[in-house]
Amino acid sequence: MRSVLVTGATTPLGERLVRSLIADTRVSHVLAVGKEPPDRALPFSHEQRLTYVQVDLTKSRQVRDLLFGVARDRSVEVVVHLSQHRSARDRGHKVHQANVEALRSILDLSDRHPTIRRVVVRSFSVVYRVSMDLPVLVTEDHPLNLDPRAPQYVRDRVEADLTACTRMGLTNAEIVVLRCAEALGPGMGSQLFDYLASPVALRPAGFDPMVNVATVADLVSAVEAATHGSGEGVFNIPGADTLPLSEACRKWGCVSFPMPGPLVAPVYGLRHRLTGSEFSYGLNRKTMHFGFVLDGTRAGEVLGYRPSHPVDWPVGGVVRMGA
Repeated sequence: MRSVLVTGATTPLGERLVRSLIADTRVSHVLAVGKEPPDRALPFSHEQRLTYVQVDLTKSRQVRDLLFGVARDRSVEVVVHLSQHRSARDRGHKVHQANVEALRSILDLSDRHPTIRRVVVRSFSVVYRVSMDLPVLVTEDHPLNLDPRAPQYVRDRVEADLTACTRMGLTNAEIVVLRCAEALGPGMGSQLFDYLASPVALRPAGFDPMVNVATVADLVSAVEAATHGSGEGVFNIPGADTLPLSEACRKWGCVSFPMPGPLVAPVYGLRHRLTGSEFSYGLNRKTMHFGFVLDGTRAGEVLGYRPSHPVDWPVGGVVRMGA
């Protein structure tokens, strides 16, 4: 049995993972970490095999106190790092601290920690470069998006991913990076979820790219597989649903409306100013032209992960956001 620390424990993914780990007989204790005070954190914090602590991971001293305090006392063996700033539009030093520097502190301290032997990092499919001359089916050796002009949302995720990858084989702890497909659901930071939330979804005329989407349940399965695995490496974590963007709109219940590409960005910019919506066409422009689908072969062969929880689309059934 092992003790597991989970950052980002109060997010929809983190909460679902913590519940699953508590029910896992292979786990002796779960140390859940979030920014919320205990009285507004997890609704099941009374569980005997759960300890919740409030920590600001952007503060390196608080990270040190966490790992060499309660984490050492609980003999934590595995750290699952899910915490990320979810807004695609926020930027600046504090956002970079949350996205990159927090992970860097965790990796630095885990290297000399007496009990931590494994660090599982949730990364994102957005780290990959998308263009007309690259394959639509994306393996782990696909080029990353290193464009310095990319939005901070992308640059930070690429930097965090590479920060973890460059430590592999050089630290005492095994490092596993999971590049996950978008999971449709509120609070997941999914650009596609926000895109589909509008009654009318605009797309550039002449393009209907393939998209791959996951569910929270499948991401939890992937993280658990990595938590209990051995060895290190990078793994794509696709979802069970691969379909054209227009079909995703139809199944979600919104109207897919093609319009000239140069007009799409201004319309979505206006939507953001009027409604505060998170979807950014500038961030998604290339995927809305060319699309891409994660190849999960390696995760299946090494981790035993295969997506098995398809999206329960609203049209034709009752949607379950956390499915």
